[in-house]
Amino acid sequence: MIIIKSEREIELMKEAGLMVSKTHKYLKPFIKAGITTKELDDLAFDYIKSLGGNAACKGYGGFPGAICISVNEEVVHGIGGKRVLKNGDIVTLDIVVEYKGYHGDSAWTYEVGEISEENKYLLKHTENALYEGLKMVKPGARLGDVSYAIMKYAEKYNLGVVRELTGHGIGNEMHEAPDIPNYGKPHTGPILKEGMCLAIEPMLNLGTRDIYILDDDWTIVTQDGKNSAHFEHTVVVTKDGYYITTPRLN
Repeated sequence: MIIIKSEREIELMKEAGLMVSKTHKYLKPFIKAGITTKELDDLAFDYIKSLGGNAACKGYGGFPGAICISVNEEVVHGIGGKRVLKNGDIVTLDIVVEYKGYHGDSAWTYEVGEISEENKYLLKHTENALYEGLKMVKPGARLGDVSYAIMKYAEKYNLGVVRELTGHGIGNEMHEAPDIPNYGKPHTGPILKEGMCLAIEPMLNLGTRDIYILDDDWTIVTQDGKNSAHFEHTVVVTKDGYYITTPRLN
């Protein structure tokens, strides 16, 4: 069942989402060659705490990090550790904040120094795919319309669409119904209604869509070792479209 949120709940979702946005903005200047992923994770944990929120990933299903930090061929669920970022890397920060029982969730893939044209292409079109999906969010639309829009855009630019990982509903829980694939058929799936809260998140690869999980039981990487990007916003379905609770703060 897809839960319709009350006005009070949506206000709390906005508060949680803004904390996510502030954390992305705070971390961005630290994303440079020479920093370790563990240092970024520690910075995120302390900053979220200073805002009055909780780093919701910490301990979720046993996950050890405060946020997910995925580098290059890592698609999602990378764990902060000794890995040192290098010039030319791309790194995804997937940040979830819980505030007074409600969640905000947003992922963004960042450049580390000067990156290749191929990586710029990947980031540009993965971000664009997210907004192509968001264009379809409004009351009366079908969830399959969102999924299909993302898939068609990704296919147009020859990017691999990861199928095993999806977006999701969000609210009291980090992951709620419905699952939101990044592929699908138009005019299918649940009908969107005002008050639904969704985390929409294309995960696209430069090569094959195939993935596998590393021995840490968390980090998911591309099968062919080519890079992956991930862009995500939490949105509320409004009477005439959608509202992003996790806006980018430049």
